[in-house]
Amino acid sequence: MSPLKLACAQVNVTVGAIDRNVARCSSAIADARALGVDILLFPELTLTGYPPEDLLLQPQFIENNLSALREIVAMVGDDIVVVVGFVRRAQDLHNSVAIIFDHKVHMVYDKQVLPNYTVFDEVRYFRSGSEPSHLLEVNGVLVGFAICEDAWSPQGAIAQASAMGAEVVLVANASPYEMGRQAAREQLMEVRASDASVSILYCNLIGGQDELVFDGGSFFVNSSGCVTARAPRFTEELFVVDFLGEEAQYRKRLLDPRGGLRVSNVPGVPIALSITKASNTSGVTVPPHRCLEPPVRTFDPEEVIEALVLGTRDYVAKNRAPGVLVAVSGGIDSALVAALAVAALGPTAVQLVALPSRYSSPESLTDAKELAQNLDAELITLPIEDTHVALTRTLEATVAVKGLVDENLQSRIRGVIMMALSNASGRLVLTTGNKSELAVGYSTLYGDTAGGFAVIKDLYKTQVYAVAKRLNRDRILIPASILTKPPSAELRPDQLDTDSLPDYPVLDAVLRALVDQDQSVARVVAQGFEAAMVVRIDGLVRRNEYKRRQSPLGVRLSSKAFGKDRRMPISLGGW
Repeated sequence: MSPLKLACAQVNVTVGAIDRNVARCSSAIADARALGVDILLFPELTLTGYPPEDLLLQPQFIENNLSALREIVAMVGDDIVVVVGFVRRAQDLHNSVAIIFDHKVHMVYDKQVLPNYTVFDEVRYFRSGSEPSHLLEVNGVLVGFAICEDAWSPQGAIAQASAMGAEVVLVANASPYEMGRQAAREQLMEVRASDASVSILYCNLIGGQDELVFDGGSFFVNSSGCVTARAPRFTEELFVVDFLGEEAQYRKRLLDPRGGLRVSNVPGVPIALSITKASNTSGVTVPPHRCLEPPVRTFDPEEVIEALVLGTRDYVAKNRAPGVLVAVSGGIDSALVAALAVAALGPTAVQLVALPSRYSSPESLTDAKELAQNLDAELITLPIEDTHVALTRTLEATVAVKGLVDENLQSRIRGVIMMALSNASGRLVLTTGNKSELAVGYSTLYGDTAGGFAVIKDLYKTQVYAVAKRLNRDRILIPASILTKPPSAELRPDQLDTDSLPDYPVLDAVLRALVDQDQSVARVVAQGFEAAMVVRIDGLVRRNEYKRRQSPLGVRLSSKAFGKDRRMPISLGGW
């Protein structure tokens, strides 16, 4: 058996940009050829991008995807095997990979297990594959295939391939980022590899797609369940490993009871397509056969920064905006959004806007100016006092402009100005609300929620501070005074967030229980929180669903982000 050079093309594709996605594939194929790669694996649904959603209901989109597959087939000769994700059209649609060699599709594998939870709706569009995959033989090595969710099933495609004699399984994935997800992926694939006595090449998508961020992090697991090589995260990469086979593998299958898995619907005789290559060019370092340290499972500010930067950069670029606008108040949320925007797009693409009112403190304007200097970004100042006075006069004949009416009026004035600047420049407005505020409705509809992308909408306030401090570790970007001042909306004299809300560490702990973990009020109170406060917070969360439904999407960081992960009714009885 000759060594087999495997590669994963961890590419950044765009939903619907099929021609551009083909060009990405073409470039990766050329690079893989230059390295002497035998089998090049692409992520799930490479040609269409993921998730294509209701584009799949349009026949022309499906046909364009099939035309793209024909283009890939035409560029793949007899020197490399290419495995690419596409939508197969039969009586129904299938989420599939095509195995291409010598200008032919020699095999197609259809995804068997379709996810239908959190952000996934594949049952809406696809029919599950019903047949086990054939195996591919290259240089004497039997290779099996799986697509994303298939690999999570203990009796799924990996076990099936093992029962047919596979030595390595190639898994095409579009697994979106969430905090701690990489550790979960690797741990599960280690179990699958060890149980089935096969090696696994796990190839994941990269890039931002609407609220989802795909973080890459492709990796290779040997048949003992050890991650021996890992691709970078949050960046494109041609990830190459040399698979040398394991001569004593049969002993593990005989001696380890997990190697004797019994899987239904597996043919008694493995069916293999044999493709032999004349040579195997060297030049890529073989990964060391040692287990790498596992990724972190907890909240990691540095990792979160990478996800936010990638998600923001790709959302702006893929929607062809020339830049962004950020309203900076001198507070922590807007400062963090501004710093992340500059990290994602560069300072020339970011325009900061200060919109002081009669209640804005001089210190806040000073902090906004210092922030702009630190970021090397342009700051324009547009006081809202004259507009505030004019609108107050207009309204006073009908309503009393005080309290919440006056506070929201100021916020909506700012929203109107920001959207006017957006119309004039084409720049996208980045909103600055965090998850704590959005959860309890501490935001103004058509005011500070007005915009095109909510960068930190899935970060609780306590996490906002942690991420901001990490950004400042190497260079002071966010002024120290912003990090230390008490949070305030500055919409009335001497206002503080704590006038209306519990301290953020307490609020965030309650919200994690109510929102992220779907716990009942009684269970949260049993953890030691004051009952009246928990009841009030639960009521605020329920009553403000209508605001969240109308707010812009933003980067998903957790397993329970507002949006597709959590779909609550607005008109809700007191169950």
